[in-house]
Amino acid sequence: MILTAAGVLFCLVTAMLPGPKSRAGAGADAAADVAAPAATLAGATPSAPTSPAPPANSHAAATPSAAVATTTAETPRPSAKETPPAASTPAPSAGRIQPGTTYKGVATAYAAGDGNGACLFGPSDNLMIAAMNTTDYESSRACGAYVRVRAANGTSITVRITNECPLPCAPGQLDLSEQAFAELADPKLGRIPITWSLLSPHVSGALSIRYKTGSSPHWCGIQVIDHRNPVARLEVRTEKGWRRLPRTDYNYFLSADGGGCGGAMRITDIYGEQLTVDGTALLPNVAQPTRVQFAAH
Repeated sequence: MILTAAGVLFCLVTAMLPGPKSRAGAGADAAADVAAPAATLAGATPSAPTSPAPPANSHAAATPSAAVATTTAETPRPSAKETPPAASTPAPSAGRIQPGTTYKGVATAYAAGDGNGACLFGPSDNLMIAAMNTTDYESSRACGAYVRVRAANGTSITVRITNECPLPCAPGQLDLSEQAFAELADPKLGRIPITWSLLSPHVSGALSIRYKTGSSPHWCGIQVIDHRNPVARLEVRTEKGWRRLPRTDYNYFLSADGGGCGGAMRITDIYGEQLTVDGTALLPNVAQPTRVQFAAH
């Protein structure tokens, strides 16, 4: 009896002692300990950056791609009439005439009439204009450029390129209107040595857009007028995105199949600045003012 009672008491004491946890229970507790910090990070909202981005080898640079995508999507986009930030503008696209360069040549004179010329800007009240030699005219690329012309006697004038001077006009030569030539030297001289350089002067008002006579939704020519800096290219928005139009030697950009005619367009000057214009009606031979103008340089 005594041995039986002692055995029962030993079993009861053994059952009451704490035992080791099962591996399944330990794993669940460990998982909970690891998951808690992760849940805290996932629920945190990053503050907007107030300092420059960290170096590429820093920990902050190792941001998951999903977080980067979210930040990009939330960044406001420029409106249709704004110039994109400098970081997104293309590289300068000057042709033969480079900003900040002085060229040597000769100046001659011609009767400019009402001021119209190969650039097809139309009559001009201001006859301080010139025709650019064919080489530097570069298939109308020089149209609308403002040029500072200086004679050997130190006198200088500013003229706008509205015409082309064909061969035998040599590279560097400017054929000035008779009015412009007379500001530099005695018209009787007929031909004088000069230097000249590109300008980006103050201009009043915004640039304008004009569709060529005969333009329609099936074919159109587009011209830029009253621009401060020479135009390097013109693109139109189509269903497939921006499309660059070829330029003619008579200063129109052509869409041979009508793509983009009457829609938004993007104009780039030789410094690489882009201006976006929308809401332009497809009205042939009508100068339509915009709200934008290239920056001075």
